[in-house]
Amino acid sequence: MSEKRSVKAALLGLGTVGYGVYKVLRRQSPEMEQKLGTAVELKKILVRNLEKAAKKVEDSSVLTTDWQGILKDPEIEIVIELMGGMEPARTCILEAMKAGKHVVTANKDLLAADGKELMDTADSHHCDFFFEAAVAGGIPIIRPLKQCLAGNYISEVMGIINGTTNFILTKMTREGMEFADALALAQKLGYAEADPTADIEGLDAGRKVAILASIAFHSRVTFDDVYTEGITKISARDICYAKEMGYDIKLLGVARQTDSGIEARVHPMMIESAHPLASVNDSYNAVFVVGDAVGDTMFYGRGAGEMPTASAVVGDVFDIVRNLVHGTCGRIGCTCYRNLPVIAMDETANRYFIRMQVENTCGVLAAVAKVLGDNCVSVAQMIQKNVCGEHAEIVLITDRVKERHFRDSLQTFMEMEVIREISSVIRVQS
Repeated sequence: MSEKRSVKAALLGLGTVGYGVYKVLRRQSPEMEQKLGTAVELKKILVRNLEKAAKKVEDSSVLTTDWQGILKDPEIEIVIELMGGMEPARTCILEAMKAGKHVVTANKDLLAADGKELMDTADSHHCDFFFEAAVAGGIPIIRPLKQCLAGNYISEVMGIINGTTNFILTKMTREGMEFADALALAQKLGYAEADPTADIEGLDAGRKVAILASIAFHSRVTFDDVYTEGITKISARDICYAKEMGYDIKLLGVARQTDSGIEARVHPMMIESAHPLASVNDSYNAVFVVGDAVGDTMFYGRGAGEMPTASAVVGDVFDIVRNLVHGTCGRIGCTCYRNLPVIAMDETANRYFIRMQVENTCGVLAAVAKVLGDNCVSVAQMIQKNVCGEHAEIVLITDRVKERHFRDSLQTFMEMEVIREISSVIRVQS
């Protein structure tokens, strides 16, 4: 082992996760030399408001508003970016790596959009660029995919990767709450933001799917490639039907490698209640990975929050410190050596649950079945329930069919006078 030295780092941002990183680094300080062969010193913390930040730290002399001072400091070897958003985070990361500094980030928005440029910059400057916390908070998944499971051909990565939506769906399932009431509770308890759009519309999960797919299948996938659909149309009635049929409804991120290319999507899905992901409740996350050698594996835990996310960030910092001590930085860079197409959603195949309100007259079921048959959609199950005067509710589940054929059926249904409403459409695990 080389001679011991103190590795100096700078932290950009002292928000929820940044403050968690500050606390974890202080907590780990007594054992750092035993774990890493060197001490780690947080030399500077970049903040917007010095007075506000001073209330959080023991030594306010580490606080600064001067990014250029950090960038030009030759002693600072690691930059921990936790500001979030696209700018100035993107500029800071690129400038840091061009200055020869190693970078840790939790910035999923930036990675999902500009991952290639960031990874290429790290490679060209022989820098470590780690982002374990960007996908599932405290759950290790990036490193396992890049290292522990590197000997596998990964065919599928599927997961619950947004704690807010999982909390909402859990409340709807366990307590029969409607979506609006469950969302209001999530906001009251701090699980959802005042503006929950990124969570409930599937955008947050979509960014994470882009990152996971790129790593799992060694081919670049961006957020724009990922089909996203949220949970705002899920009702307590849908969940009751799902339970009756042996399913649970979860918002899932799905990435699959097929002979035709990569599927990358986020949407609600009915999964069998016996599936391991069905038991993941409240704000917990889980990622289910299928490899040809390892088989089925699942990574489970807290997917967000101050300390779980800080755990992943500090783990990345420690990895970089070990590489610095042993002179092995830059050994694991970009793994996207393929150029696979991303399959359009219309060309994917799924099973579907559909609930509709129809006129309670003879021949309606036959008319519905004919439309589906004319569009190559095979019905696995169809039931008529909740007859009320002139109206009735039809619920059906299809066999696997291409999305475009199913959408053609929906378009025809919406033009039929005997069908009053398409209440719900949910994809079903297949």
